[in-house]
Amino acid sequence: MDEEKIVNNEEENKDQQTDNPNMKFENEPKTEEERKLFELNKKIEELQADNADKDDRIKRLVAEFENSKKRSDKEREFRFESVMMDVISKILPAIDNLEKAANAETQDAEYKKGVEMVLAQFKDTLKACNVTEIEAVGKPFDPTYHEAVMNVEDPNLGAKIVKEEYRKGYMLGDKVIRYALVIVAN
Repeated sequence: MDEEKIVNNEEENKDQQTDNPNMKFENEPKTEEERKLFELNKKIEELQADNADKDDRIKRLVAEFENSKKRSDKEREFRFESVMMDVISKILPAIDNLEKAANAETQDAEYKKGVEMVLAQFKDTLKACNVTEIEAVGKPFDPTYHEAVMNVEDPNLGAKIVKEEYRKGYMLGDKVIRYALVIVAN
């Protein structure tokens, strides 16, 4: 252990000697060649520090750019969904009327077939846009997807089961465009 203390004391003495302003002459380069080497080493250290600083700044800028890009993508996706939902919600009343026309009794079979074809085209377009109908009749009432317009008593159905659908509801992906208006039993 005494040897360790002696070694530690010698190292402390060396540190104190280099820190002592009176002993700077020992660290000063003695020849022109040593002076140039000393200056080059000092310049290398400065350049390495500057390089490390610039490297850090570049990494931060790249990370900031990536975050900005992700934020921009999310905003663009949100705006697209918002516009899609707005356009689809304005088309839905026309689809409702086409469904009523397709279900209406008529003497003209060709007319009815034409209305059904147009309705099928609209539904295919909605499906291609990831728009789905909200299932309601026979399902438990869920305020996340349904809006109750009336409660009725029906011994054939359980509590809070949708008996009838007054108006269809639609979703874009997992977001509700329009809630299904329903009549709830019990």
